[in-house]
Amino acid sequence: MASAAPENTIALAADHAGVALKARLKRELEKRGHAVLDLGPMDESSVDYPDYGHKLARAIEQGQASRGVAICGTGIGITIAANRHPKIRAGVAWNIETARLVREHNDANVLGLGARQVDPEMAVAMLNVFLDTPFAGGRHAGRVAKLGRTE
Repeated sequence: MASAAPENTIALAADHAGVALKARLKRELEKRGHAVLDLGPMDESSVDYPDYGHKLARAIEQGQASRGVAICGTGIGITIAANRHPKIRAGVAWNIETARLVREHNDANVLGLGARQVDPEMAVAMLNVFLDTPFAGGRHAGRVAKLGRTE
């Protein structure tokens, strides 16, 4: 990881299906001036997506990064794993609109992507929208606060 303030650091984690897309998004983040915490894996050997979802969530919880991108074949499994952590709000996106809405309405700090669901250029566009979209607050703030509570 390059030396940078955690608020400028984006953590990336994937399973074996997401290694190539993770590498593409890492280049985009670096081009944008972000430091990248690459949590692996580094090759396409079979791994279990929950291990990497938890690793990503812990990095954000521990202040090593402000946001993250979780990638597996569908984006679903690794995002479920990340969402097991109370400080994480991870949302799967499959197009520009959902990437915007996970930030604007849900204040997501993790973007979930399916490497087998979106092409790399769409994933880059979705990443950029995720990073550039602020949380709208307002009527959404109370709803987001409820996400951190259990019944």
